[in-house]
Amino acid sequence: MNTLPDTAERPVVLVVDDEPEILVALTDLLDQAYHVLAASSGEEGLALLRQNPDVAVIISDQRMPGMTGDVFFAHARELSGAGAILLTGYADISAVEAALNRGQISFFAYKPWDDETLLSMVGQAADRYRLENELARERLLLRGLLENLPFGLGFKDHNGSFIRLNQQMAREFNRSVADCLGQQEDDLVDGTRLESLRQAQSDLVASGRDQQVLQLPGPDGQSRWHDLTRVRLDTLRNEPVRAHTLSAYSILIDRDVTELLSLEQRLQQAQKMQAIGTLAGGIAHDFNNLLTAILGSLELVQDLEPPKEAATSRLYQNAMQAARRGAVLTRRLLDFSRPRHLVCQQVDVAEMLEHLRDFLMRGKVPDDIRGELDAERFKPGSGWERVSFELPDIALPPVWTDATQLQLAVLNQCLNALEAQPQGDSACVVSVRLADKLLGRHLGGEHASAWVVVQIRDHGAGMTEEQRARIFEPFFTTKDVGQGNGLGLSMTYSFISHCGGEVRVEGIPGGGTAVELWFPAMARGKGLEQPAQPPLPARKVLSVQDDPASADWEQDTVKESGEGRVPARALSTPVTQDMARVLPAAAEGRIILVVDDEPGVRAVTAGFLRRAGYAVLESSSGMDALEAVQQHADIALVVMDVKMPGMNGGEAARHIHTRRPELPVLFVTGYADFGLLPEGVAVLHKPYTRDALLGDVRAMLAA
Repeated sequence: MNTLPDTAERPVVLVVDDEPEILVALTDLLDQAYHVLAASSGEEGLALLRQNPDVAVIISDQRMPGMTGDVFFAHARELSGAGAILLTGYADISAVEAALNRGQISFFAYKPWDDETLLSMVGQAADRYRLENELARERLLLRGLLENLPFGLGFKDHNGSFIRLNQQMAREFNRSVADCLGQQEDDLVDGTRLESLRQAQSDLVASGRDQQVLQLPGPDGQSRWHDLTRVRLDTLRNEPVRAHTLSAYSILIDRDVTELLSLEQRLQQAQKMQAIGTLAGGIAHDFNNLLTAILGSLELVQDLEPPKEAATSRLYQNAMQAARRGAVLTRRLLDFSRPRHLVCQQVDVAEMLEHLRDFLMRGKVPDDIRGELDAERFKPGSGWERVSFELPDIALPPVWTDATQLQLAVLNQCLNALEAQPQGDSACVVSVRLADKLLGRHLGGEHASAWVVVQIRDHGAGMTEEQRARIFEPFFTTKDVGQGNGLGLSMTYSFISHCGGEVRVEGIPGGGTAVELWFPAMARGKGLEQPAQPPLPARKVLSVQDDPASADWEQDTVKESGEGRVPARALSTPVTQDMARVLPAAAEGRIILVVDDEPGVRAVTAGFLRRAGYAVLESSSGMDALEAVQQHADIALVVMDVKMPGMNGGEAARHIHTRRPELPVLFVTGYADFGLLPEGVAVLHKPYTRDALLGDVRAMLAA
């Protein structure tokens, strides 16, 4: 008979007896398998218990002076849950029975004891103490888990009544835990939730599991999405539960998945916008090549033989204007795909909004913003007095963004808000705040939990779920035909995304709309990745003359942005019959290499340059350009397309500069993919006019 415990660690046994010989005998008997503590009185035994809370078994004599064994165990129960064995004589049987009845002892043995029997009692008491400790630990862990779960959890008995549930679940029922215990779920819910419970019963009976995702009203009146899962416990076992009542026990899990669904929708939105942007960029590249060929060919025709009849001249001008409007629309579509005009720097958002408020109050909006939004929007009576600002008294951390684009984004959303409300309503409110976190976004380090949020809210008609799912798509608009092109929010979305931020829109039909622009905060003096590079001097594209009448046709200026030198906008001059024969002076001896894989674009570019008096060589690929540069040492300038099959313009330029580092290269592109280009290069965007091209060429040759 094995009477020793099956434990890796030696349990602690406390022996209490007033006779030294008994203490020695018990210590010798137990010392092989247990760590033994000895006390000669009840008082001393209690003191050892206080010092050693891990005692597993207590063996005590009944007859001791001062404190008898049963009295000692009564006090010991207040200090320890150790197994208790009372050693007694026949005369003390009544005290032993009382101690057993009160639960103070587990076993008793008569003196003199049998060694095997006593060792068996100690082993059983030690095992029971270990199991009770493990059970208590598991209960503590499970209770801690139950109360700290980020979702509601409840357990039901075979009658469907709650026997356990956490605070989160009780809050979903708008009751306390005590009020929910013993109640059935259908007594605690109503409406949509009660209907879902009744629908779940058949699935629970058939498969033992039911899961539903429901939209339920929250405590604040806002709807929240809940994932309700009900499972019968017997379905979690590999073998059937023997007890019939236990087989009907079940659990209820209630997860608020509103933010999770929102995060999933934002991920899908980001993927959709990325796909649309890629598609827009590819289409714009090809379309800009067509527009370049069309516009250039029309200009060359004008140079060769201007229309003589008035009707023909009008048709010619209509064609030119239509092509130019197509170029403007394509540029805006490209800005959605990849904003070209960002000049990112540290921006104090509250200070920027304060300046914007002052602009609107005085009616003096900067020209660059006025031009972007249409000057008609700022005439008296336009409704800007209905825009109010709520700015914080405390300083907010700066953000890394383009201040002008941020102002445009705010004003665009204010315009949307003004148009979404009747004239007499309290209009829109612009506010800014600091947020602790943005769910689903992590920037790491100091930027992980600090966000500056600009909110534009109104009390207009709001949006439906279907409208909100499409608001960032290019050309989607809720306005009437002719009142908007649907690019405002999509441009804002693209701009904010390129600044590392996010746009959130909340709208309830009939309850208004709130547009929030989230920017990751930054430490003063630091960018999110690296500080802004020193600005390069802007290089103005030369034109024949300035003509304000051509405000709808935008040409290029080069300025610095977060992605290198990119084009900004300046007004150029439309071609007129009087100007058709005004050409620059000839430039004999200056050879220019034109590189473009599109024959129509290459022919137009070469035609512009030849009409200006330059000698022109043409290449249809990057490899051909390398050979031409190697064969013709007198090439003074290369005008090269960026996106070409095989070797793109950036790669070709790098190879050219290994042979001739001093040779200038003017890049032309219909798609703003600056990742293909070295930093600090000159870029001319398709479609370009003759004057824009020649202005850049003259400037680069003069430099």
